[in-house]
Amino acid sequence: MDNLTHSLVGALLGQAGLKRKTGLAMSALVIGANIPDIDAACLLWLEGIEHVGFRRGITHGPPAMILLPLLLAGLLWGFDRWQAKRGKRPEGRVPVSFKWLFLLAFIGCLTHPALDWLNVYGVRLLEPFSSQWFYGDTLFIIDVWLWALMGFATWFSLRREKRGGEWMRPARTAIVVALGYIGLNGAISATSKEWTGWRGETVISSPVPILFWERELIVGSRDRWANGFVEPWDRYYTAPFDVEFCELDYDQLRARRDGQVDAFLFWSRAPFAERAEDGSVILRDARFYDPRVRDRFSVALPEVRCEELPAE
Repeated sequence: MDNLTHSLVGALLGQAGLKRKTGLAMSALVIGANIPDIDAACLLWLEGIEHVGFRRGITHGPPAMILLPLLLAGLLWGFDRWQAKRGKRPEGRVPVSFKWLFLLAFIGCLTHPALDWLNVYGVRLLEPFSSQWFYGDTLFIIDVWLWALMGFATWFSLRREKRGGEWMRPARTAIVVALGYIGLNGAISATSKEWTGWRGETVISSPVPILFWERELIVGSRDRWANGFVEPWDRYYTAPFDVEFCELDYDQLRARRDGQVDAFLFWSRAPFAERAEDGSVILRDARFYDPRVRDRFSVALPEVRCEELPAE
């Protein structure tokens, strides 16, 4: 999910009462909810599409869920001591407990891969013990309804707190409603897959922006894909992608040891090869195919000639 969503989850947990456990609790929760995304720094040293093979991996796996909270708790604890030595520590800050800083950072950190699992991009939850991708197919990566719910609840809780009212209940209520909303979306995705009647190797139920009750269904198998949209009260319809598919030997392609290709194929859930205008091949993923943005999540193979797929 996007970092605003991660931040709001951390803030809501704090406003639900966890921020009373120690000084700098909100910092531990909010930063902890975002810290696994330090893997975005890979954009500084990886080229092209290589970043897709690195993201949502090692910093989202079990060892990171222990080490990152420890690191964050140590930094926050040290920051509090540093402020105290300089006489800059806020008078209203409650005493800082390293144990609680770690536990809250740990809770915040755990929410991150849990949320990332909910979309079609996927997350490697067991890295480095296993590089398997896990997909929840439940929420679009940016969900404006969660923004509105959690943003309003955080603001309302802070407002009540400032005025001396009961401030934890709005946050707790919003957490329950958000979990119910996520469960509803999970049910829509699961049900929409059944409606297709498709018996191909892969059926991906991809949530769409804003219209949370709709799904783009991506169906097919390697090399051949079709997509369509479904609503809870409507029938499913599908049409092949408006591209010229190419036949490709993926094992032979991997044997070339091309960093761009290896990263793409490692990450891709629904790969296909499209014929370029010059007759060469462009590797794409059906989850993120958009004819309006032709270079998004793709790898050009100018030296590979497109061979027409055999008739079905």
